[in-house]
Amino acid sequence: MAKLSFNDLLEAGVHFGHLKRKWNPNMAPYIFDEKKGIHVIDLNKSIIKIEESAAALKQIAISGKKVLFVATKKQAKDIVENLIKEVNMPYVTERWTGGMLTNFGTTRKTIRKMHSIDKMEQDGTMKTLSKREQLMLSRQRDKMDKVLGSISDMTRLPAAVFIVDILKEHIAVKEAKKLGIPIFAMVDTNSDPRDIDFVIPANDDATKSISAIVGYMTESIKEGLAVRKTAKSKTEKKVEKPIAAKAE
Repeated sequence: MAKLSFNDLLEAGVHFGHLKRKWNPNMAPYIFDEKKGIHVIDLNKSIIKIEESAAALKQIAISGKKVLFVATKKQAKDIVENLIKEVNMPYVTERWTGGMLTNFGTTRKTIRKMHSIDKMEQDGTMKTLSKREQLMLSRQRDKMDKVLGSISDMTRLPAAVFIVDILKEHIAVKEAKKLGIPIFAMVDTNSDPRDIDFVIPANDDATKSISAIVGYMTESIKEGLAVRKTAKSKTEKKVEKPIAAKAE
């Protein structure tokens, strides 16, 4: 996987921060300069943090655990959804439901309810109900799917959370922090990085910036999944050989 260069980040506009008057002083270590009242992010530091985050996400993928991606802002949701589908990781791009992590038991119950409605449609049970009941269940299922459909395969709490815009997703940050789940995030100059375990100083508003960084994280996860698949395949072959020899 080709590493993101300084020029790659520059072309994607990763360096553009917010207006100086909107800055969070805790982002000072990641700010390079100020031009025309706008803070400029130090891309050399961004590169270091991007590589640290990518390496950590790769290890999580190798371990077989899940990373939950959260990006509900308009300019990020389609990008994140399309990229994360490639690596079969859970994501939230519609709306963060309070308690999604801290009350995960209830979240799982809702997902199971959604699956039970699917089963009713598949085995024909749905057709035995009145049209009114069918309509009610279909609407209920659609509503649940819109909010939780993208995490329907998440049977346990994620090993980490990746967030685009920690100000907008402050509830997700709070829940992950409370549960001790590592947080990876694109952090702009108007945000407080102190609650984030893996800070990626970056413009979290521009689509090119979001696409470049989330895309790179996705590629790292792909590499991790490939390593896991290869290791699993080798292990299975070692197990098969003695069995085959015994049969002879």
